[in-house]
Amino acid sequence: MPNLNRVILMGNVTRDPELRYTPGGAAVANFGLAINRKWKTRDGRQDEETCFVDVEAWARLAEVCHDYLRKGSPAMVEGRLKLDQWESKDGQKRSKLRVVAENVQFLGKREGRSQAEAPVDDEIPF
Repeated sequence: MPNLNRVILMGNVTRDPELRYTPGGAAVANFGLAINRKWKTRDGRQDEETCFVDVEAWARLAEVCHDYLRKGSPAMVEGRLKLDQWESKDGQKRSKLRVVAENVQFLGKREGRSQAEAPVDDEIPF
């Protein structure tokens, strides 16, 4: 049976990306994304909910996200879902679903480095 694990999300960054390096030297950046959903209820009222998603980017993509994304920046993230599972200190099983980014597009004005250092278009330079 075929399998597909693909996610495309568009929203606003909730916190500046945190960049760290693994002992093996691989870059990893973590940031949050808030996705708003608006709809009208049956009685005509406008309602809204926000979904908060943790995003993880690796290698050069992690460094670029760290350089160009800021809290409040609009972004589109394309990637796959990953389930992390662990046991807490008190012995309870815990799990968290996150998105591992494979592509990120910056949708707002350019921030981060100066225009002279910024890529020519909004695609991530690889």
